[in-house]
This record gives sequence, C-alpha cells and structure tokens, in this order.
Amino acid sequence: MSLNVVTKSVKLKDGREITIETGKLAKQADGSVVVKMGNTMLLATVVSNKDAREGVDFLPMSVDYQEKFAAAGKIPGGFLKREGRLSDNEVLVCRLVDRALRPLFPSDYHAETQVMISLISLGEDDLPDALAALAASSALAVSDIPFGGPISEVRVTQKDGEFIINPTKSQLEGAALDMIIAGTKDDIMMVEGELLEVSEETMIGAIKAGHEAIIEQCKIQLELTEAVGKTEKRTYDHEEAPDEALRADIKAKTFDAVYAVAKEGNPNKSIRKEKFAAIIEEYKAALPELPEGEEYNEGLIGKYYHDVEKEAIRQCVLDTRKRLDGRDLDEIRPIWSEVDYLPSAHGSAIFTRGETQSLTSVTLGTKLDEQMVDGAVHSGYNKFFLHYNFPAFSTGEARPNRGPGRREVGHGNLAWRAIKPMLPADDENPYTIRVVSDILESNGSSSMATVCAGSLALMDAGIPLKSPVSGIAMGMISDAETGKYAILSDILGDEDHLGDMDFKVTGNDNGITACQMDIKVDGLSYEVLTEALMQAKAGRAHILGEMRKTMTESRADMKSHAPRSTMIKIEKEMIGPLIGPGGKIIQEIQKESGATVTVTEDDKNGIVNVFTADGDAMKEALRRINNIVATPDVGETYEGKVKSIMPFGAFIEFMPGKDGLLHISEIKWERVENMDGVLEVGEEIKVKLIEIDKKTGKFRLSRKALLPKPEKKEG
Repeated sequence: MSLNVVTKSVKLKDGREITIETGKLAKQADGSVVVKMGNTMLLATVVSNKDAREGVDFLPMSVDYQEKFAAAGKIPGGFLKREGRLSDNEVLVCRLVDRALRPLFPSDYHAETQVMISLISLGEDDLPDALAALAASSALAVSDIPFGGPISEVRVTQKDGEFIINPTKSQLEGAALDMIIAGTKDDIMMVEGELLEVSEETMIGAIKAGHEAIIEQCKIQLELTEAVGKTEKRTYDHEEAPDEALRADIKAKTFDAVYAVAKEGNPNKSIRKEKFAAIIEEYKAALPELPEGEEYNEGLIGKYYHDVEKEAIRQCVLDTRKRLDGRDLDEIRPIWSEVDYLPSAHGSAIFTRGETQSLTSVTLGTKLDEQMVDGAVHSGYNKFFLHYNFPAFSTGEARPNRGPGRREVGHGNLAWRAIKPMLPADDENPYTIRVVSDILESNGSSSMATVCAGSLALMDAGIPLKSPVSGIAMGMISDAETGKYAILSDILGDEDHLGDMDFKVTGNDNGITACQMDIKVDGLSYEVLTEALMQAKAGRAHILGEMRKTMTESRADMKSHAPRSTMIKIEKEMIGPLIGPGGKIIQEIQKESGATVTVTEDDKNGIVNVFTADGDAMKEALRRINNIVATPDVGETYEGKVKSIMPFGAFIEFMPGKDGLLHISEIKWERVENMDGVLEVGEEIKVKLIEIDKKTGKFRLSRKALLPKPEKKEG
C-alpha cells in the first residue's frame, strides 16, 4: 500500500524546526496532521458532519486536547491507570484552540464539528500547548471543511530584552512574560498571558513578535492546502431560506424603537431587557392574521430582530458616544466593597461593580492540603488555587448545577494568573491557599470582579501581598465603512455580546499581571490596541483607588481562628530522628501537642513547618521538636535519664534521641570501684557535656563536673 505523505516545515529564529505531516495517520478523518517540533508530536484530527441537525442555528463544535501519559513515558496515577476526564490544564488548552478557531467558521455553517488533538510524544524540554492550535488549523487546512483560516498560535516570552517564540521550559523559568498569541496572517485574534508587572509597551511588542511567527506558520498551511488539493471546500445549506421581505419589515418597524431604548441609557439590565422584548412583542401583535394552518416563522423573526438590536445599539453608541446604561465610554460602574464579611472564613470580601458581584473566601491550609498535579507534561504540587463558580441565579436563570464547566475553569485560571505573581514566594509562604469566588450577580466582567475580590480577601486573611491587583474588561464597537470606533471600559454583558472585542487586563500600579483578549473584527490596528490598553490602565487605577477605600494593605496578623505557622530549618541528618521509625516520633508530637507538623527538604536543609490555631499547642510542639533537633553544645548542662548501666559507666539520654556515656570516672570525685547501686535505670540526673568525639560523633558526659570539688586533705 502506497502512502501519499505530504510534509511542510518552518524554522523558528533560533533554528528549531516545526514540521507538519499529513497522509500517514488517521486518514478516515476529514483532515488529520502530525505536527512535530523536536521530539514533541501532536496528532490533530477534524471531522464535520455533512448536514446540520434540524433546528440548530449555531456551530456545534467541540475541541478536545489530551496529553497521553505514554507520550512522556509515564503511567497514569489513580486506580484505573488510564487517561480519564480532561485536567484543568487540558481544558485551558481546549479553550485556547476553540477561541482561535470558532470565529473563522462561516456564520451559516451549523454542522456538528469535532476537533481532537492528542499529545503523542513529548520532548524533554518542550511545551506542546503552543503547537495545539497550529495542529488543529492544519487539520482543517487539509480537509474540505469550510474555514476562514488558516490560523496559528505561538507562545512568547522575553529574555534579556529579546522576544523568544515557543520557548522551552528552561527558557520560560523566571521569565516576566508568558503569552499565548493566536491570529491569521492578517490579524491578531486572541491573546492570553501571565505577566510580572509588565508595561503596556512590552506587551504590544510581544504581540507583534508573535504575529511575525504566526504569518510564517500560516503560509506553510496554505502551501499544504495546495499540495493536498483541498483548495475547494464543500458546499452546504444549513439555514432556512432567508425571507428578505420579513427582514426588511422588522428593521423598518423596530429599528428606531430599539435605538430610542438604547439612547435612554437605563442602568438597569432587567428594565432594558423588558423594553427590548416589548418592541418585538408589539411588532408580532401587529402582524396580520394568516390563513388557517399557516404560521409566521418565529425562528426567523427572532433572528432578524436580534440583528436589528445589534445594529441599532452599536449605531447608537457610535453616534452618541454614550453606553447602553448611560455611561461615558471610559466610565466605570459604581463600586462598593467590604471585607471580613464571613466570620468563619480565614479571609473574605464582597466586591460589587454595577450589577456584577463576587463573594470571595480565602482558606489557609497546611502542606498536607497541597494539590498534587499528575499530568503527562506537568507534575508536582500546587499550593495556591483559585476556584470560580457561576451559579444560574447570578443572571436570574434556573438551570441544573452540573459542576464547573470550561468557562468557569478558564475564568478561574485568569484570576489565578492575575493574583499569583503578587503572593509571597513559596519559601516565604508556608500555607496552602484556596480562594473561592462565588458570582452572586453578573452583568459582565465577573472574572475581573473575582480578581478584585480575591485581592481584598487575601489581604483580609493577612497574606502579605506585594500589591493588590485590580482587573477591567474592555470592549470595542466599530464600523468598517465609516472607520468610527468606540473603546468601552468595564463592559456590560450586552456590550460583550454585541461588541467586537473582549479584552480583560489585570494589574497594579507597576504594570500588567495577566491578560485575555478575544477579537471578533478583522484589521484591529496596533494603534487602537494601544489606545485600549492605555484606557484600561486608567480604569485599573480607578478601581484600585476604590478598593483602597476598603483596605490599603494586608492585615498585620491573621484572624484568631486561622492556622498559625512557624518554619524551622534543621540539619538534613536530623530529619530521620524527628520523623522516627515509621513516623512514630512525629506522630507522637502531633497527637500530644495538637499541632500539624510537616517535614520536607531542599538542597541544603530540612524544613519543618508547624501549623496550629492554638498558641499553647505551638509552644509544646516547638519544645518537643527543638529537643530532638537541637545541636548539643559542649559545656552545657542537661537534665538526663539513665537508659542503661554498664560495668564501665552508664548511658544517659540527655536530649531526646541522644545518648552519651557517663564514664564511671565521671560520676563523682571520689573513686567508684563498680556500678553496683550507684545509679538506677530511669533515674534522672543532671550531666554536663564535656566532649563530642570529632571522628565518631559520640558524646562524653560528666556528673562530677557539676559537683563541688572536695578540698584536698592536708598531711
């Protein structure tokens, strides 16, 4: 059997090569490719049904990215020993790919489409998530599925002032900038990043550097399409035949009314919703009755009215330079916040901005509460996690609670990235920290409310943040024909839905800490992007000012019921004696003191962390630990206990786990002929440490050194 394998490649600036191969694997899919960089390989497939399901008026596309454990030479943990549900990290990669692909499918294409990307081989120092969207787009490029790409996606970091495309793990370590950028050969479409107080200018530079690499990767996909002969895409008909007369009639009779409601600038979302709904209901009520058996197409009426709403509201904003809720373009909604709201939490805050509200709690735990991460690419432990919950009641809806979805995972991760750089370093923070944001009301920017509430709650908990962080969601409405555009600060949910951009930016007075941008319009210039970033900077500063009215810095101390922690560094050789055989000693310390004690080690020392909410328990645990790990000092006096008696003396336990020899000659000044009746096992005596043997480490003790020396008898 002969294979028609086609391969294209592109080189990065540092000489590394990315190859795209098709025609060898998964040939029954509509499109399949293997993308390879070094020893890292991704298999991407795409399948799309020929027809759409009845009644579907959207693109039902699913994107799944999975990291096979075998790719890294690992066996999955857990009972089943096989890949299970997607991890949060895999879900986040799915979202990155989906957000880059979805806007480029034709708006009238409604066939069920599935994109699957599998990590099938992992290079030792590679980060495969930056190749996932390239793989997915390439699979579409070699298929007959209609798609407005190609697109690609790259990771960008900066070292020594130079931007690096798709950095290795080692190149990314300690970097102040980690951004994923997606786009076509003409436009940027999506940006996601974690930054360490980076300036707006540096961020723009990173986006430009990333787009240069994207252009090259899009070019080879176009070559690939030509090589496999897939330049002609399938024909389809997934929508009802349009009713242009109905469309024109709805616009003629409702546009002005919608425009008028938009112009009112009512700040209440529910009232605006009722007024917009009343317009179409009035239109439908005025329609002439049809002959028996005939009905108006409710689906088309709803669709055409939605189009009128979008056009009228956008036009109103561009004409009046005022928003749906009456605000100026750069005006932030009213803000109020409160801390210490939940008496039993270790920290809590309410942050409300307009009709969006987050109730956030902080819980402090021990090292035992750390989250174990067991993945093909990422393994280890996580001691800071942030969970975002979006219940249906926050938008006045009723629906079953199915647990966190991909959107909630993504919003939580954005807030996590925003706050993480401001936390103390791991070696300065003994706590495992869990932040939970429950969105109680939502009308746009709930992830940014989570950032603000999370910062306040952490400060309320007494975690010494380097600086509080605020976040803002920016939007844009533009008209390609006139060139008019309006950049909107702190967008509403409606403005997100009807607008051309959703750009979330978080940061403090020193710079940006995280960002997430989705663009729905072609040709966004860097000048407009820069303007949006600078307007966001002013908005962030305003929000930080409002937050500081509630709290300016972290509490000097934690809540009385929060766990206290003390960290002790000990010699590595003392770890064993402290833990004891089978953990016996450390378990006894915890049981008898009531404290939680954990022992780890770094390159130089053993690290003991003691956690307790009781000061007496802390004192008792520290006393017992210090008794074990303290280094004996020559010349010091100790309370000892006789452990055993030998003909030549006795062995005395003068510190927990430390025995020394009290030689028969050191018991008293008078000569002792034998040990009979001199000491008893279990007897407590004071002894002085007089020598530590440099070779063996054995301890020599003396009792007579503590006794008065008898005077010499004369004569």
